[in-house]
Amino acid sequence: MRIDAANRVTSARSPRSLKSHTDTSTPCHARNPLRTLLFSARPYDVRTFCSANEAREEPLDLEFREPRLDATTVGLADGFDAIVPFVNDVLDAAVIGRLAEGGTRLLALRSSGFNHVDVRAAEDAGMTVMRVPAYSPHAVAEFTVALMLAIDRRIPRAYARVRDGNFRLDGLLGAGLNGRTVGVVGTGRIGALTARILQGFGCELIAHDPFPDEDLREAGVRYVELDTLLSSSEIITLHCPLTPASHHLIDAAAVQQMRDGVMIVNTSRGELVDTRAVIDGLKSGRIGNLALDVYEEEGDLFFEDLSDRVITDDVFSRLLTFPNVLITAHQAFFTDEALARIASTTLDNIAAFARGVESGTEVTSEGAYGA
Repeated sequence: MRIDAANRVTSARSPRSLKSHTDTSTPCHARNPLRTLLFSARPYDVRTFCSANEAREEPLDLEFREPRLDATTVGLADGFDAIVPFVNDVLDAAVIGRLAEGGTRLLALRSSGFNHVDVRAAEDAGMTVMRVPAYSPHAVAEFTVALMLAIDRRIPRAYARVRDGNFRLDGLLGAGLNGRTVGVVGTGRIGALTARILQGFGCELIAHDPFPDEDLREAGVRYVELDTLLSSSEIITLHCPLTPASHHLIDAAAVQQMRDGVMIVNTSRGELVDTRAVIDGLKSGRIGNLALDVYEEEGDLFFEDLSDRVITDDVFSRLLTFPNVLITAHQAFFTDEALARIASTTLDNIAAFARGVESGTEVTSEGAYGA
């Protein structure tokens, strides 16, 4: 084995011998000529992708890089036909242009969202963009409800207190979910599952979506206009895609429409929420609880260990000062099942591209921007 100047490990080992190897610069060698590179690769990505690749009749040629893809690292992709980016990788016009110069023809996203991709620039460069439409909606829906319970019942604070030997209950009073009115914004797969879980808690469900789910409606979920949802809900949970129309859906005007003490939960896209507006809402008491698994400026924070550094994002740091705010680092999707499905679907997409057939997961500018 040797390491070349690009920090690429090369060897004659078979994919089987790499099964438990977690060096993120290690390739999964195969017979397929389409060279594929994963950016933002963590050890768990290497394990799941190599495992899924070994199970294929015709494994793909995979290599992994730990750095995030951006203008400073795009040169690592030279010579690779396919790039597999994650949610916080930068795929603007400049990066896409540089990828095209290096020979990249496919962007195989290992995510369902594609708001981080300049799809028009990719089309202009002759690239195909594919995604993973749904990898574990149950995982995200379950995590959403877990956040509601955790912030309402003050579970993180209670856990820390008991660890410190403090067994008093002062400051831990919750309200519970039974009988509360929950507004679900977006009733696609995840939103619909979240609504059904909350029905099991005895919540009253209202929802807003331009395309109502008739099964949910028949199950008792009442569809209303967004203004009505904002003013009527005790808990608001966001499950809509990020589009120009939904950017900062929760802004200062939206917060002003809400009931005093409202709980807001976002496990969808960080940019749906105007963070400065919700900070003002927290300070005024209009927002009683805030639970976030995504953050609009998370690209420089999430998926990194910054425990020995000063966080220079003042807005994020301000959020951390509130006792009624719970933030997790984009982990709602993070289950064994989800990782396995992401890997298998991504590899299927790449294989379909290599065969010259459509997979049904392609992203076009018409679909992304409506024109």
